[in-house]
Amino acid sequence: MNSCRAFRIRLCREREARERGLKYRVKNETTSTWYSSRRVAERYSGYKVLVEEGTDRILGAHLLGDQAAETINLFAVAIRSGMRATDLKHMVFSYPTHSSDVPYML
Repeated sequence: MNSCRAFRIRLCREREARERGLKYRVKNETTSTWYSSRRVAERYSGYKVLVEEGTDRILGAHLLGDQAAETINLFAVAIRSGMRATDLKHMVFSYPTHSSDVPYML
């Protein structure tokens, strides 16, 4: 059975970031064609990540898919510890896992 779960972690919503005048970039994509999703027959998966320009601070992450519960923890640690997106992007994760997709989400 393929259950689809969604999780989010954030400092602020996209609307809030815009209202506060923050400059940020948004990266989002459907990932159901990525190997990490295909190998576990995950039919629906995707992400949306907001990163503040200039500071490289991760403002928020939304993940959709069976493995989202595990992967969102990486974003939670990064946001709460003040880790820059570049630092998280350059970490090495075990492969093939959904965690190994994190650098492509940034």
